[in-house]
Parts: sequence; structure tokens; C-alpha cells
Amino acid sequence: MTLVLMPASGIPAHAQNLIARDTQAATEVDAALAPRYLLMGANGRSVTSEDFRGRLQLVAFGFVSCPDVCPTTLLEMSQVLAALDKRAQYLQPIFITVDPQRDTAQVLGAYTQAFDARIVGLTGPLDLVRRAADNFKVQFSKVIEPGAHPDVYTMDHTAGMFLLGPDGVLVAKFGYGAAVAEITERIQYWLNVTGK
Repeated sequence: MTLVLMPASGIPAHAQNLIARDTQAATEVDAALAPRYLLMGANGRSVTSEDFRGRLQLVAFGFVSCPDVCPTTLLEMSQVLAALDKRAQYLQPIFITVDPQRDTAQVLGAYTQAFDARIVGLTGPLDLVRRAADNFKVQFSKVIEPGAHPDVYTMDHTAGMFLLGPDGVLVAKFGYGAAVAEITERIQYWLNVTGK
């Protein structure tokens, strides 16, 4: 993909810096990876990044029993959707579990719906989840306390969100705790670039 940037004139300096960071982020993940994921949605059907071609995708990784990071991320996703108002139709928010052992399609579907019905929760066999995470350079691992039962565990994982362009190419990364206003501003920019 060739990124087409708007002329710098008329764009505030802080926005130009964000755009430069976005362009750099696009080179950090292999742009040739397609699809970036092949997983299962709440309805039991397979879902790939190609299903949302033509729309931006806001992707996060996490797990349902996460005590704080994941609910905060999903709350931010729902706030971004609200801030985008009618333009939210051009953005597909996606939450991919890193705990497929516990996060079935039904569990994940109910969880994401509690934040916003437009957020798609995806799960699948561990090898497909691992492949999706690798495509975003996301790391995750199971953490079991010494002496605990193997079914009693938590997950350690990379936090934050990834923005894919309408062709599935990474255009921005947002660290955990990034301000909703900043995320929305950058999504608005990419919607403008793509004519949405």
C-alpha cells in the first residue's frame, strides 16, 4: 500500500507528528499479511480481516476475565464509536481473545455486547489465535501461580489497539491508556484520507 498523505499546509503541527508516527507504524507490521486473522465470531462463523475490507478496523487483544486493562480498552472503543457518531459505520471494532480456553464464542460475544453491540469478539483454536497475535506482534502467555490448579490462571498480554486501513494495512498503533480524543482524531484523519 502506498500511503497518500494530505498536504501539510492547514494541518496542525501536532496532527502532522501523529500522522508521521502512523506512517512509521505501517512499516512495523508486514503489510503483505492477508488475512491478518482467521477466527470465529459469536455466531460461530469464521471471520477474517478480509470480511471488513473497505472499512477501518480497530483491533485489540485481551480476555474476558481481565480485571482492568481489557474492560478499559473496550470502554475506550465504545467511546470512540460514540465520538465518531455517523462516521462510526466506517470503523469495525474487534476484540480478539488471548484466552480461547475459557473465552468461547458465546462468552466473548456476550462480553463485547455489554460494551457496544458493534464490537465483534473473535476466538478460535490456540494456534489460530497465536497466528493472529503474531501478525500484530502481540505477545501473550498464561500465568499460573505456584501451587495453583492448572485451570486457575490469568493471561499476560500486549495491551493497546491497532488501526487497520480499508485494505488491511496497519496505519496506527495506540498504546494502552491513549486518550479517546487522540484515537478519534487519528481515525477521523484516516477516514478523510480514504474519502469516508
